[in-house]
Amino acid sequence: MKGIILAGGTGSRLFPLTKVTNKHLLPIYNKPMIYYPIETLVNAGIKDIMIVSGKGHAGHFLELLKSGGDFGARFSYGVQEEAGGIAQALGICEDFSDHEEVMVMLGDNLIEDPVKDAVEDFKKQKTGAKVFLKEVQDPRSFGVAEIQGDKIKSIEEKPANPKTDQAVIGLYIYDSQVWDVIKNLKPSGRGELEITDVNNYYADKGELTYKKLAGWWGDGGESFDSYLKACNLAADRHNNK
Repeated sequence: MKGIILAGGTGSRLFPLTKVTNKHLLPIYNKPMIYYPIETLVNAGIKDIMIVSGKGHAGHFLELLKSGGDFGARFSYGVQEEAGGIAQALGICEDFSDHEEVMVMLGDNLIEDPVKDAVEDFKKQKTGAKVFLKEVQDPRSFGVAEIQGDKIKSIEEKPANPKTDQAVIGLYIYDSQVWDVIKNLKPSGRGELEITDVNNYYADKGELTYKKLAGWWGDGGESFDSYLKACNLAADRHNNK
């Protein structure tokens, strides 16, 4: 299985912090934000990782992360030339994947739980996709999963009346079908290719499984409040090891 970290976008929600740098290079306590998803993938046994950034700061990622050897990994780099959505950024990685299964993580997500067991479970699944869920207080702000047994029936993006309190976080595992799914997506109302549409493709086929996270989850890029929360979560984890 190969790994993909998506670290593009303008980071406009964190202006002016992101006027001269990519948000995924901002510090989260004592490390750059991008280090956390890298560590999640490497600790899951995934060593071949592609990092996709926007064109304005691609060189900064290369200068910081280099070949990946410092992490015990091998890095490749891709550039999303315009903000076209998470699924569009993922589509850049098709050649890198060699049509293997891929674990995809958003570069501004931090999770406490190890996910190696979920990777092994997915290998037994053989086909389909897996997403990761976290119980949240206000599910109206997230993509919300409706669960049916060990599968997800559907995902609704920012629903006015959520069916559950289970938010889909920025961590996904896909089989090689995903590349054809992305090619057939239609842009959403905001003109982007949405990852929720990818996930619902698998849900409609009855091939979308899930893993609920027990530990904390932080989104460092959603707002200043979420950025501060992510910093505090990372500090607590570091100081309580």
